[in-house]
Parts: sequence; C-alpha cells; structure tokens
Amino acid sequence: MSSQMIRAHDNANKPIVEGDEPAKLIHFNLVKLAAGKSHTYRLSGFETAVVPLSGRCDIKIDATKFEAVGGRAGVWDGLADSVYAGPDAAVTVTALDDCEVAVAGGRWDKPMEPFRVLPEDVDMVDVGSNETKSRRRIFHILGNKQADRVGRLLVSELYADEGCWSGYPPHKHDTDQPGETAHEELYHWRFDPPTGFGTQLWYEEGQEPHAHVTRHGDTFAFSTGYHPTSTSPGHASYIFTILVGRTQRSLVQNFEERHRPLMAKIPGIDAMRAKFR
Repeated sequence: MSSQMIRAHDNANKPIVEGDEPAKLIHFNLVKLAAGKSHTYRLSGFETAVVPLSGRCDIKIDATKFEAVGGRAGVWDGLADSVYAGPDAAVTVTALDDCEVAVAGGRWDKPMEPFRVLPEDVDMVDVGSNETKSRRRIFHILGNKQADRVGRLLVSELYADEGCWSGYPPHKHDTDQPGETAHEELYHWRFDPPTGFGTQLWYEEGQEPHAHVTRHGDTFAFSTGYHPTSTSPGHASYIFTILVGRTQRSLVQNFEERHRPLMAKIPGIDAMRAKFR
C-alpha cells in the first residue's frame, strides 16, 4: 500500500497517522481541547511541529515554555504561530481558549532545540494564476528558513483558490536519484465553505489515476506516485501539508515528463521549488 485516504472522523485526540504504512516517516494528530484542558505526548524518534489551527494555547517542551501560541479563529484567519519540538521531547499543550492543534511529525533521532515560529517567520510563495486554474499560496511554517534548526521535516499550509488545481503540474518525489528526492507526504483538507469538496488524483508511473473525492476534514497519506489535487468552483481549499525526506530534508520534485511544458505556463513554479530546498 503506497497511499491511503482517511475520511474525516472524531479521532478523540489520538494520532491519525503514526509512522505506519503507507507513510512510515510521518506522524499526524489533531488535538481538540476545551479551555483549561491539556494534552501531553512524547514521541521517540519523531521531531514535531505543534501548529494551532484555532485558539490559543501554552506549549511546554521539556523545561521550555512558550506562552499564548496561536490566536487564529480558524485556518482562514491569518498566519500560523507554531512551536517546534525535537524527538523524545516531553510536550504539553494547555488550551487558553477552546482550540484545535495539529501535531506534524517526521522521523528523526538526533537531539534538537525547541523554538517558536512566529507569524512573521512564515515564508509565503504565490504559485499559479486563476487564468491557468492553478493559483495557490503556500505558507511554509517549517521551510528553508528553518533548515538549520530541524531534521527532515517540512510543514506548510496551502490555500488554493476556488476551482483551481494544486500539486500541478503532476510531480512525484519517491526516489533518490538525479533530479528527484524521496519524500513521504500527508495532506489534510479544509474547505471554505465547509460543504466544499475537491479531487485527489494519485497514480504510479504508467498507471491510470485513482480518483478520490476530498471533503472537509479528510486526510491523504502517501509514499509514492504523482498526486495532483483540485477544488471545485465556489470552494476554496486549505491543505495542511507534511513532508519528510528519507535521506535528506531538501525536496526536489520530479515533474511528469509529458506535462513538463506546463511548467513554463504556470507562474511561480521555480519559486515554489526553491522554497522546499
């Protein structure tokens, strides 16, 4: 199994993906807390980013406390305020308001120092255009600005305009070879309005695509293959994205050969690629 669609459900603060097939390098949890409640975790062999999607929380990582992290009403209301924790760190999230927090993890086994990624530290790249039905903005929480402070974990939030494609032109990153790196990936969707929907295509070289309808709260994890997505007209989409490299952090995407001419027609492709380095 190289890919899996996980439908929206109440995960009761338990991991949705926890380092098993098809994405053995990735950990992903959604934690919902009422004001005053706490959630604690300690992950051996995983570095993590703690990203409030809504509300504020105090986050303690071992002996270091980060106060009033977050503050968005939801993912459509501003840039993320986040905290990074190294592997085997004792992490406690205490809600100051009712809050929802994403925990994004990648396999890593070296000690790392915790730090905060303030909204002004988030690095944005604008890709595509509405004319080419490909406009999306990618906000890197853990991107190349944090390259020297993390292991192999990349975390970003992607916002696609209504009726537009992302992950396009189709590309893959499943093999360490010239012009490509091996990275596993996870997408978690939200739509505006929440009744929205989209499409996730996934296919291996030479195969016919598998098509999944994506809805608010769905998650897709994969370790191989091409993986373009789209959102329907009238519905903007948000994708919380986790990438973890098998042998290196810097991501090199291999665009499907028959669609490479599109790279020159879609603005910002080169800038997008540079932000993942």
